Amino acid sequence: MMKGVSFHVTVAILALASSIASAYNPSPLQDFCVAINDIKSGVGSNVTLVNVDKLASLNTLGISLARLDFAPYGLNPPHTHDTELLIVIEGTLLVGFITSNPNNLFTKVLNKGDVFVFPIGLIHFQFNIEETVALAFTGLNIQNPRVTTKANVVFGFVPPINPNVLIKAFQLDKNVVEYHQKAFAPN
Repeated sequence: MMKGVSFHVTVAILALASSIASAYNPSPLQDFCVAINDIKSGVGSNVTLVNVDKLASLNTLGISLARLDFAPYGLNPPHTHDTELLIVIEGTLLVGFITSNPNNLFTKVLNKGDVFVFPIGLIHFQFNIEETVALAFTGLNIQNPRVTTKANVVFGFVPPINPNVLIKAFQLDKNVVEYHQKAFAPN
């Protein structure tokens, strides 16, 4: 019973904090979130989104929630979306974001109970740095979050970006670019 109460209190706090942070929903469009269903595959993380499509009472509130499950050393890869408030429930996460003009990397190791805010639109990540699973919840200031995972966009774009562009932009060998384009290509 205590775990259920703790979960509901956490969700309520995240919902309140997210709504205070921003009381608008900039886009009425239906957005999407793509997650890996098996934390043992891919990058070792799973995002379970709770948005207006799954919880109708969130309609017009401008908020959504997500549960992030991490396998040992699992990664939620660099991505962008609206403002996010994250709270660690179990485990230890290395989190960070990158600013622009100038480019700065801000990172922090979070333990159980720690909270972190990722500003809107900045590339950010979460990485489980331990041999045990980790769990976090997030509140987002939009009812239908748009997530852009950077590697998927750059290397998995259809039609593919000309390899010469990626070779020059990222200073990579042609074989490395071709490998990543095949790895991130849609099925």
